[in-house]
Amino acid sequence: MEWDTRLIHDGQAPDPLTGAVNVPVYLSVTYRQSAPGVAKGFVYSRTGNPTRSALERALARAEGGADALAFGSGLAAVSALFMSYPSGRRIVAGDDLYHGSTRLLEVARSHGVRVDFVDTTDLENVRRAFARGPRVDLLYLETPTNPLLKVTDLRGAIRIAREGRARVAVDNTFASPVFQRPLKLGADLVVHSTTKYIGGHSDVLGGALIGRSRAFVDRLRWFQNTAGGVPSPFDCYLLLRGLRTLGVRVRRHAANAARVARFLEGHPQVSRVLYPGLPSHPGHAIARRQMDGYGGMLSAEFRGGAAAATRVARRLKLFTLGESLGGVESLVNHPARMTHRAMTPAQRRAAGIGDGLLRFSVGIEDPADLVDDLRQALDGGRP
Repeated sequence: MEWDTRLIHDGQAPDPLTGAVNVPVYLSVTYRQSAPGVAKGFVYSRTGNPTRSALERALARAEGGADALAFGSGLAAVSALFMSYPSGRRIVAGDDLYHGSTRLLEVARSHGVRVDFVDTTDLENVRRAFARGPRVDLLYLETPTNPLLKVTDLRGAIRIAREGRARVAVDNTFASPVFQRPLKLGADLVVHSTTKYIGGHSDVLGGALIGRSRAFVDRLRWFQNTAGGVPSPFDCYLLLRGLRTLGVRVRRHAANAARVARFLEGHPQVSRVLYPGLPSHPGHAIARRQMDGYGGMLSAEFRGGAAAATRVARRLKLFTLGESLGGVESLVNHPARMTHRAMTPAQRRAAGIGDGLLRFSVGIEDPADLVDDLRQALDGGRP
């Protein structure tokens, strides 16, 4: 089957008992055992649930993995991954990650894990990190990154990690499996905030880990069950619903984002646009090689700093000022005061997150309306 067909049918066969075409929502917390320790596959819903199992099968198929684990949020998924590396282990991570992931790495560091942040867009930085200090256990990548849309050469980074006998995990939230499948490029694990494009409607929280090896996923399953950060059956149902339309939605997101990026790049009030689909983007050539499309996320730096960015954000009418991303509606976010406000000004400057930066999650509205909205906000529309 072609990929879009698999999104609808793989792991989501009609219910054998009733013929229902949607996976049922199994709300039971506990399950009858025919004898002590003898069950029909499920014993307690923190450990496993039929609706969650269906979601995990579907996610594994979407990313081309052997198995998957679903969580109650993206950070619950990342937390389980980092929790599996005890004191004395070493993690090398990108320097422009979702800030929640950065915070969790700081927690890991406080527990005795050595954590090194490097600019992974330059493979020499990755190679130097592996060459110095103790052995690296995990290379943690995000590409494209949040919020600067940096692009890492996955094949090159994975090759370095293989030489150093390290596992590789890739946060694939921005690209989604529609446009990028890191497991096929050699990664060991894919991370998702399924809240975003996989859910797609801004109405459900979720996260996932998808592994190339069932053995690696089974190791992480222990942490999933022990910490208990699992999604409810209804959340799993909503994510299965979102997965079925992922291909259609994400391609429209990307087409709209490309049009918005071109408009902003040509506007005199914008000093730079960060979108991998633009030839001006420093990672454009790499993105073209390893991605099937460039996604629906972009950031833009506005001349005039925080005042200019705030003025534009407040004047926008179709772009809702809010956090999160990946929903069908367009959102605009001011990272310095919203998603990345926990960073100090010095940390944001070092990371390249300026006060004039706005991050756009471009929705699936008519692109002409989105461009018109940006035009009126930039050219003096009423706030």
